[in-house]
Amino acid sequence: MHYVVARSEEVLDALPVAVRDRAAAARFPPWRAEEYAASRTLLRALLRETGEDLRGGPVAAHPSGRPYLPGRPDLGVSLSHSSGWVAAAVGRDRDVGVDVQTPAAVGDRLLRLCCPPADAEALAVLPEARRRREFAWIFTVQEACVKAVGRGLSGRPWDVPVNLGQQAGDWGRVNWCAPRDGEPVPVACAWNASPSTAS
Repeated sequence: MHYVVARSEEVLDALPVAVRDRAAAARFPPWRAEEYAASRTLLRALLRETGEDLRGGPVAAHPSGRPYLPGRPDLGVSLSHSSGWVAAAVGRDRDVGVDVQTPAAVGDRLLRLCCPPADAEALAVLPEARRRREFAWIFTVQEACVKAVGRGLSGRPWDVPVNLGQQAGDWGRVNWCAPRDGEPVPVACAWNASPSTAS
């Protein structure tokens, strides 16, 4: 399993955008078009780096929004974007999920929903900037895990147990990691421990 995170503008400045991705992005408002094109361009670069070049082939999406590669059921892929950041993940014979979050304001209600009681209390008393960042790390894990099983918010990410400061773990048959060292923004990746059942 491999993942990468980068600034949208840096991806688009450094890498060519596939014709089909540029055409698909044109239907979105400018800010969304940039993230759409950048996330797919980053995924294509990651696939080339791992020896799975799509050569301009399609990156499609299921009705749920989950991305997939037509004709390549052996590769699980995931994409994420947040306020100018994009992330992509790929796994062989594994469903994967990736999430990137820029820290944002978080209220006590959301802390209580997504965190164990002791962690919600600890986060509530942190200085604002640190609370935002620590919560973003937790929520990236929760989002990545539900993406790895093919769900978004309908997968109830707040039910994925993640402790304050935790950098790796599992949720049922899903393993996850959120390595903080060297990452410029909160990002997490999750993958199924068993062969892919992508749909």
